[in-house]
Amino acid sequence: MNISTVIGIIVGIALIVLSIILSSVQPGVYVNGPGLLVVVGGTLAATLISFPMAELQQVFRMVGYVFRHEEYSIRQDVTELANAARLRMRGDFARIEDQLDRIENPFLRTAIQLVADDTPQEEIMSILNWRVRRLQEREQAQAHIFHTMAAYAPAFGMFGTLVGMVNMLYDVNGPDLMSTGHNMAVALMTTLYGLILSNLIFKPIAIKLERRTEARVMVMHMIMEGTILLAENRSPAFIRETLKSFVTQHEDELRGVRSEEDVLSRMPANLSKDGGES
Repeated sequence: MNISTVIGIIVGIALIVLSIILSSVQPGVYVNGPGLLVVVGGTLAATLISFPMAELQQVFRMVGYVFRHEEYSIRQDVTELANAARLRMRGDFARIEDQLDRIENPFLRTAIQLVADDTPQEEIMSILNWRVRRLQEREQAQAHIFHTMAAYAPAFGMFGTLVGMVNMLYDVNGPDLMSTGHNMAVALMTTLYGLILSNLIFKPIAIKLERRTEARVMVMHMIMEGTILLAENRSPAFIRETLKSFVTQHEDELRGVRSEEDVLSRMPANLSKDGGES
């Protein structure tokens, strides 16, 4: 369970409900079925028009990742690369093939398999880069759908506001003031619903998916770096230390650290030298 997602949802809903309770004499007036129907139904309808059903089916399954805490086995991947380097230096290619069956990361398994097959480095990088681009394009497209829904929701909120305003102005000279107030409530509530759905649901989901993609791409780039070192017959210790600094640097970038001195201070001093076999 991704605790930040759960806390964010609870805090967001609590703040909205608390602000309504503290500022309203009748909190029930904030529940408006027609207004919610306009925003939710309109957003879903526009999304169905904008994207093919096959993409939408995949995207809505991705919502589960927002609530799931994914652990990336980076240390295990580094260990697998170091083990492959040790076996390659010994010329024990049969055991490398046996190791491939135990590797859970399919990207890492493909990378080591390419090296074991003596594939040229240019072709290895071309294949791995293609897989990284495919993952980025696929997952960015999925996040884009939620960004689009975040844009549609306020627009349909404004549509509901216009409908309510038209009805209110039509009845403004009539004897039924309750009808005028009801139309005014619909006009205002649809805008509120659109803003809440956009900024508390759709945008956060899109950003969460984008951050997940960044983390996955970081791991894949680390594996690509280790694959090149493996193809160059570098020692296991050198590969392990190089990848440790690589992971640290990219984690700092994901957290927004941009200080070159801070990054360099984390890098081992012996990266320029080939370490001994471990």
